Amino acid sequence: MSLLYLTQQGTQLQKEHGRFVLSLPDRTNVAIPMTEVEQVMVFGNISLTTPTIAACLSRHIPVVFLSQSGTYRGHLWSAEYDDHRAEAAQFARRDDLDFQWSVAQAIARGKAWNSKQLLLKLNRRRHSDLVETAVGRIDRDLAAIDLLTATDTGLDQLRGHEGAIAAHYFPALGQLITHKDFSFTTRVRRPPTDPVNALLSFGYMLLFNNVLSLLHLEGLNPYLGNLHRSDRHEAHLAFDLMEEFRSPIVDTLVLTLLNQQVFKPDDFLPPQANGAVYLTDTARRRYLQAFEDRIMTPLQHPDAREPVPYRRIIQLQIRRYKACLLDNAPYIPFRRAT
Repeated sequence: MSLLYLTQQGTQLQKEHGRFVLSLPDRTNVAIPMTEVEQVMVFGNISLTTPTIAACLSRHIPVVFLSQSGTYRGHLWSAEYDDHRAEAAQFARRDDLDFQWSVAQAIARGKAWNSKQLLLKLNRRRHSDLVETAVGRIDRDLAAIDLLTATDTGLDQLRGHEGAIAAHYFPALGQLITHKDFSFTTRVRRPPTDPVNALLSFGYMLLFNNVLSLLHLEGLNPYLGNLHRSDRHEAHLAFDLMEEFRSPIVDTLVLTLLNQQVFKPDDFLPPQANGAVYLTDTARRRYLQAFEDRIMTPLQHPDAREPVPYRRIIQLQIRRYKACLLDNAPYIPFRRAT
């Protein structure tokens, strides 16, 4: 089972006798058995026929719609996976401060741990003083998080420490890029204004959509978060449960691709009018393949007997959260190995 990424502009996806058929602009066709597709990601000007949409709904294949550059636009999925018992528990827990606090603290600690471990791993060869200093500051913020209490003020302070950890982490991560043509000092979002931020943002978008699709698969409401909460109608739970995977999946991938010189400066388009920097179409396809390889990397997880891919580990973490909702089990975040 795999994801089907549609990136070539002008492509049409059709259904024919148990297969998806891609009709490309050059009039060639590519057929893919439906049984081999678990999700479809549509980038930009690509059309799906009505029978194709019906087949995706009946087979519970989520379809994610994005702009050509990778900005999220919307989702198509079947409502048959809704778990009303779990969703009722989510609403019941929405004003439970102790529950919200315990989950938010666990997520923040898991994210910080994984970020620190990546810095330590990559710095074994570089021996950067700046990285060592950042690790020390992350440890201090982690210790401070342990002293906070389950109050509204404590949650605000927790989010403040999470932001401080990111402020230590990203400049240190930039010190570990060995490719002479790329530099990185500050995380810039919406839009990314340099190639490294472009790679990070694109990877986080792909990770978010994996988490969002798996939340729907498990019947959870993705809008009811704990660490992330606001009046904006956003998938806060998806943002919550992707946090511990940012570093081991996306950040690790980006540093690997750059340090192995898989990308070069001309793989990025000139800045847009708003300063945004994006990958070229050809480079984006290489990135998608690399991301898919990374998220399918097998490793151990306490809830599985044998090594399983990261995508399966994300699903196991979502099930841990579901057990937290329904059975009062503590939420234990994913931690990358030291």
